Amino acid sequence: MDHQPLPLAGITVVAVEQAVSAPFATRQLADLGARVIKVERPDGGDFARGYDTAARGLASHFVWCNRGKESIAVDLKDPRGLEIVRGLVADADVFVQNLAQGAAARLGLDAAALCARHPRLVAVDISGYGPEGPYAHKRAYDMLVQCEAGLVSVTGTPEHAVKAGVPAADVAAAMYAFSGVLAALLRRGTTGLGGPVEVSMLDSLAEWMGHPLHHGMHGGEAPARTGLAHAVIAPYDAYGTADGSQVLLSVQNDREWRRLAEQVIGRPELAGHPDFATNRARTANRERTDAVVAGALAPLTAAEAVERLEAAGIACARISTVHDVAGHPQLAARDRWREVDSPAGPLRALLPPITLPGGAPAPMGAIPSLGEHTDALLRALGMTEETAAALRRDGVVA
Repeated sequence: MDHQPLPLAGITVVAVEQAVSAPFATRQLADLGARVIKVERPDGGDFARGYDTAARGLASHFVWCNRGKESIAVDLKDPRGLEIVRGLVADADVFVQNLAQGAAARLGLDAAALCARHPRLVAVDISGYGPEGPYAHKRAYDMLVQCEAGLVSVTGTPEHAVKAGVPAADVAAAMYAFSGVLAALLRRGTTGLGGPVEVSMLDSLAEWMGHPLHHGMHGGEAPARTGLAHAVIAPYDAYGTADGSQVLLSVQNDREWRRLAEQVIGRPELAGHPDFATNRARTANRERTDAVVAGALAPLTAAEAVERLEAAGIACARISTVHDVAGHPQLAARDRWREVDSPAGPLRALLPPITLPGGAPAPMGAIPSLGEHTDALLRALGMTEETAAALRRDGVVA
């Protein structure tokens, strides 16, 4: 059967990127068929390469964010290196950068300057806090932005605020940059013009704060930190089981509470009891509600608890570890795992979440070594071997 081509086949992306936000955005583009050229420093490359060695000697962040890309190592502070990148951009459809605020502009690689020079180019500036305002030049690592956006204030236990266990600010910015590129390319298809795309980590994560933000702004009080519980729904928490596991359940409405009381807890009189019959009452009596549910699940194994809850139509989940996810039966049943090549050999990786039935399979390209494609890209720019050798000798490329 013939497959439809990947949606971004024929699109070339040049990215001066580091860490997570821009690399994760451009990996989404690569997954949809774009050619992504990753520009790195000759002296070590993207600093995320050095975060850890957990992935068979490679950094787990880098493995996650950089499959399917070509790596060219170029010193942008040398005019000859900067000219190489400008040559790559001249033939590109998309440019993405997440350098420190102001650095791209000093190099003439900011979105406004590039789009003025190349009207069909879609150019993305990803920053921590945006190009203006009192925070514009403030350092913006993921955890710092999680704090500034208020995420840590609503994540954790009543006693302790905690950061999200994944780089939420980076991922939020990456996904808005990704969708911004798609939108701009769609507009270019109509108008013939590209244009700048601007994304900040704070803007992105503040948008993701929607429920607690609107609850606090309009309700007068922000939702309390409640661990695995829900601030305004009960019962909605994790409960221990006889085998030392935990099962999380969520009762979304009063009909479900009645089923829980009758079929799982085994106390049908609680279905209409004024202290439990409505979500408002259960939330007001959260400790008693949780105690009733915990008492019913405690004698059961996790498997028994899940079976009984599902039979009653109650939403539930086991508390999975990362190793549980790596062996999750649903991911296995849907054949979601592949192997990608890397300098350390084949590594397992998940297929991209966007599935296009009838389309060509996701490329799942290799994770590049630093400067792996430098020579090929210089040749494609028309550079002679002698010139390339001189640049390498001078440390301009690697």
